[in-house]
Amino acid sequence: MSGEPGRLERLLGARETAWLVERARRRLEQGRPLTGTVTLGRASLEQRRAIELLLGRRAGNGTSLSVSLDEVDRVLRSSGACRDGLAAAVVLLRGPVRDLARENAGREAAWRDACAGLDAVVTGRPELHGWRSWLDTTGQLRRSAPDPGEARVLLDRLAEVLRRLPHPGIPLGLLAAESCEDAHALDEGRPLATLAISAARALAGLPYAGEGTADARRKAWAAVGVHLDDLSSTVLCLGLPGDDRTPTGRMLALAREAGEPCVLTLRQLRRHETPIAGGLVRMCENPIVVAAAADALGPLCPGLVCVNGRPSAAVWRLLDLLAAGGTSFAYHGDFDWGGVGIAAAVHERVGWRPWRYDAASYEAAASRAPLAGRPCPTPWDPALSAAMARRAVRVEEELVLEGLLADLASDRR
Repeated sequence: MSGEPGRLERLLGARETAWLVERARRRLEQGRPLTGTVTLGRASLEQRRAIELLLGRRAGNGTSLSVSLDEVDRVLRSSGACRDGLAAAVVLLRGPVRDLARENAGREAAWRDACAGLDAVVTGRPELHGWRSWLDTTGQLRRSAPDPGEARVLLDRLAEVLRRLPHPGIPLGLLAAESCEDAHALDEGRPLATLAISAARALAGLPYAGEGTADARRKAWAAVGVHLDDLSSTVLCLGLPGDDRTPTGRMLALAREAGEPCVLTLRQLRRHETPIAGGLVRMCENPIVVAAAADALGPLCPGLVCVNGRPSAAVWRLLDLLAAGGTSFAYHGDFDWGGVGIAAAVHERVGWRPWRYDAASYEAAASRAPLAGRPCPTPWDPALSAAMARRAVRVEEELVLEGLLADLASDRR
């Protein structure tokens, strides 16, 4: 680069022209040409005089000061202050210019690499696509790990967690140990726990952010088969047969005799190893069905299990015990896409016949509530998903409670 360094310093290196050099430098960093005009609002008298010295003419009137970058470039070349022009002068005065476009491209490439393991898992899980986009649009991911290198470790662990969800039933600490080789990796407050529980909510059809309470976190984990302890995971049932040989069996027998709903913990069910022969057991999605059945039928109510949204580990354990005892199942749930997803998970695990949970029952139910969400298949009755997509209304169990109670009454023991 040729020119007269002392002259360049006098013309453009003073404090009064620093704003001009900085504007030019920012343009170069952004890959923009040094053409057009830059303006300084509320210019001081000294700043105006410095520009007049640089350009060799009056710099205009008013509080703002506008300077043509093309003119500055010509002056620097013709005066000999910097024969290579303004861009070269910026480097001489401030040092090498960063290539922000290249840096940004490199940073984005590093982030894509960091996310590769997670994205490979999400690609095959349509139920997680919206959640993955939410991580990017909200900045949640980059807040959890600002550096791509750090993020790669975090997201690879998150991918391992997601490969195991939903789970038929696992303690949180064991899930963390198996996924991350650290039993505390999913403890509340850790970045991985924050990301993982938002994914659990996505799998359960819940808002990704959710509530920050301990109870809300417990329910979100339970919805994908993860329990914080053996006591927090529960299942609600009514009218199930018991026995006089085991603690859980005696509880069921007493509750059945009294016609009262019974809440069992995962701890109790894990200690109960005897299969439960329930004959025909009906399943519902919402506790209101159990409460109404207890009020209407009391001790005469046949076996009824409430999955209460996404089944918890306790629900799965009870259903497994019933299935081992030769129990057959009939299922009813909400006619919405979340309810269909829950029904499909239970259908895959233990199998069931529809209990007023088919296309004909859906068409017969009155409702104006709009149906939202992503459609899901209904393998027990393919016509149901087609009817729901076409009619586009949701029907909650409360709206068809009368028919459900009538069926339970006809089954009564």
